[in-house]
Amino acid sequence: MAPDYVTHIRYGLVAFTQEIRPPPLSITPASITLLVPDSITLETFSTISSLCPLDFYHEQFAERAELEREESTTGLTINDILPEDPIKYDKMRPPKKDGNPTKVYFHVTVMGLDSIDEGSMTYAADIFFAQTWKDHRLRLPENMTSEYRLLEVDWLKNMWRPDSFFKNAKSVTFQTMTIPNHYMWLYKDKTILYMVKLTLRLSCAMNFMIYPHDTQECKLQMESLSHTTDDMIFQWDPDVPLVVDENIELPQLALLHNHTADCTQVYSTGNFTCLEVVFELKRRLGYYLFHTYIPTCLIVIMSWISFWIKPEAAPARVTLGVTSLLTLSTQHAKSQAALPPVSYLKAVDAFMSVCTIFVFMALMEYCLVNIVLGDSDLPKPPPPPKKLETIFDMAAKENSFLLSGVPKPPPVETPAQRARNRAINIDRFSRIFFPLLFTVLNGTYWIMVADYI
Repeated sequence: MAPDYVTHIRYGLVAFTQEIRPPPLSITPASITLLVPDSITLETFSTISSLCPLDFYHEQFAERAELEREESTTGLTINDILPEDPIKYDKMRPPKKDGNPTKVYFHVTVMGLDSIDEGSMTYAADIFFAQTWKDHRLRLPENMTSEYRLLEVDWLKNMWRPDSFFKNAKSVTFQTMTIPNHYMWLYKDKTILYMVKLTLRLSCAMNFMIYPHDTQECKLQMESLSHTTDDMIFQWDPDVPLVVDENIELPQLALLHNHTADCTQVYSTGNFTCLEVVFELKRRLGYYLFHTYIPTCLIVIMSWISFWIKPEAAPARVTLGVTSLLTLSTQHAKSQAALPPVSYLKAVDAFMSVCTIFVFMALMEYCLVNIVLGDSDLPKPPPPPKKLETIFDMAAKENSFLLSGVPKPPPVETPAQRARNRAINIDRFSRIFFPLLFTVLNGTYWIMVADYI
């Protein structure tokens, strides 16, 4: 007997067909097709099927529906992944398979570097820190179908986890907005991945001997707290060990290079595994060029103006020299404000000290000029008594010079004039000597630091 109509129900790529027996009247068969998307839930599909006057069944859909029902109705607990026998699992012992140390793989993503403080020798970093290890003692959930399964992070309290800590950290801040920034995955091969977002304040041993032309190496070190290399070994992820954001921009430093390294160290209690990230930071010279070097050179040049002021202007020359010296001292103190007090000589200290010496020498030069000029102020001896001469005698002397053709002797230079001439000569010498010597020393300084720029 021909069917009255044929109903096709499509669930994704799977079609179901139901034939309906014809009624007594002979009617031409028809075809009705219902399209059901892949994303439809089991409950919705059941509702649709209840509205259709047919009874359908398909083996593949039944298996999928049953799987969805199990994963949606069965909650995973910590007991589903731990061994059934508690004796077989000790969360204090690493999962050493065949007696070999447990390998823990690290991955670090650096999202930001900032707050580099030379005074306290610290810097801040925002990172994603991932640890991966394999624990063969765990069980896989029976209803696990995907490649990995998201687990409750609180379960780590009942599981073994690496006891890694940040060796050079001053403080560690765990991010909690808008939710706690960490998660844990369980893979089918019993590998555990734990990822956490942290803000770290880390110490960085800096050397300021060639400051501000220095290059610093700041490290991020991760070490095991209680497990020696006999029990656990840290290794970098073989695929992607380190990722650093290319948009990191620092105001006074430039991130030149970064690399990973091993920092395993020997203590009295044994060898403890350690890994580190090394950041190479180069100081930018532009800020110090316009705020330290150029102003300092201008102050030194300003002190040389006194060489062009007449020696008798003592208030002007002394005021100019003292003002230049005090201004330079303030400039030197300002350049040291951000640095810790160190016992060795820095490059900027050498430069500022030479400039201070030049300003001081300019002030001492005027002291010498004033001493030489002061010789004319000494009490003069009384002039010898002059013999009275008649007008005729003076006229006779004048005529004798004219008749003899002998020129009249030049006027005798007084001690005051001689002293002033010596003072002027000292100023003239200083106008050439000071700039020339400063140029030579300044050029020598920049040649010496050229390799570090």
